[in-house]
Amino acid sequence: MSKQRKPGKGKDQLGIFGPAVLLVILGFILAYQFVQPAPPDHIRLVTGQTDGAYYLFGQQYRKRMQAEGIQLEVLASAGSIDNIKQLAQGDAEAALVQGGTTGNTPEEAHLVSLGSLYFEPIWLFHRKELPITRLTDLQDRSVAIGSPGSGTRALALQLLADNDINPSNSPLLELTGRAAADALLEGRIDAAFLVASPMSPVVRALLDAEDIRLMSFARAEAYTRTHRFLSAVVLPEGVINLKRNLPDRPTTLLAASANLVVRDDLHPALVDLLLQAAQGVHEQGGWFEQSGQFPAPEYLVYPLSSAAERFYKYGPPLLQRYLPFWAATLVDRLKVMLLPFLALMLPLVKIMPPIYRWRMRSRIYRWYKEVLAIDHQLFKPTADLNQARAALARIEYEVSHIEIPLSYAEELYDLRLHISLIQQKLERLAVEGENAPAAGEVESQSI
Repeated sequence: MSKQRKPGKGKDQLGIFGPAVLLVILGFILAYQFVQPAPPDHIRLVTGQTDGAYYLFGQQYRKRMQAEGIQLEVLASAGSIDNIKQLAQGDAEAALVQGGTTGNTPEEAHLVSLGSLYFEPIWLFHRKELPITRLTDLQDRSVAIGSPGSGTRALALQLLADNDINPSNSPLLELTGRAAADALLEGRIDAAFLVASPMSPVVRALLDAEDIRLMSFARAEAYTRTHRFLSAVVLPEGVINLKRNLPDRPTTLLAASANLVVRDDLHPALVDLLLQAAQGVHEQGGWFEQSGQFPAPEYLVYPLSSAAERFYKYGPPLLQRYLPFWAATLVDRLKVMLLPFLALMLPLVKIMPPIYRWRMRSRIYRWYKEVLAIDHQLFKPTADLNQARAALARIEYEVSHIEIPLSYAEELYDLRLHISLIQQKLERLAVEGENAPAAGEVESQSI
């Protein structure tokens, strides 16, 4: 009697579910071609001089980005003009830029703003004994206007030009930051322009100096009408030092806005992370800003990034609110994989149960072909009962070794019952054949 190897359960399941799994895998491979690349773990932020507010804020950004696994390299520079140049050339991915310093060059077409961060006042400090109440009073006086490449220099030259003051009629010196402050404190120059946050150590030092006075821009509204990127802000009386009542009067200042600028190809996930860092650093406000006023999609030097626009409208991405940055970006990148999963799994969920049922029943029903053939053969006068008996015995043996789930046991026992019925029929025919008279006996009985 031939023996049939038992069907392997794992092999059988592989035969049933393998094609479906393979189809899903192929769908994932195809969809993965559209998955966005992972954000880089290292970016460069170009700021300003190491003694300026831009550089100090850059260090705060670096700490917040590092907490999320992103290495932010903070680069010093000559100032905003230099920052724009480095950013446009691809030497950095992000920069802090002073309002009003854009060059509108073709290289800047790929730059976008993530928003303004705070008001950046224009501080005009002068020696206290000098009667300086307007910019026109600076003619013929030595004035520090900032180093080449700095936003301070560009803005100072613009404001001085509005008052017909230029290098041809006044000594305008390329001093900035600490060098300008030291020259003013030592009496080597008459006045100095600074464009910086009140948190800048240089600004704080000059505000606290007894021999230095801060000029109030009495004609601030005229300047803001002429230069739309400027705003007028007020330094309240006594805010610097209440005991000494510094300043001794409300002081009106002009202010540009510090902008966070990036290349337009910066990964959107890093845009969100930079904005969250900026929000954490600047949202408390300061002397000139209300709490929660910044960062803001206003006072921009470049068009607002589309990713930043979504941030201001809806806040940080949902995943980044509850997951670490690396996990949130991974899930966000792979969400496109849901499309083939849903497109393939939903139909498979519908067709796999019928396929499974067909495969289980096919183990049983395929034997009915042989059983029916034997049954039909038994009605023929030339039927070989011994051959039929052997075939039924083989079928019975192989059917007894079929492995199926319990839910299909009824069909299996129906098959075994039908095999038993054919065996009984075969045995009855065999007995009838043995009891039938031979041909010679029939002839003798008839005589």
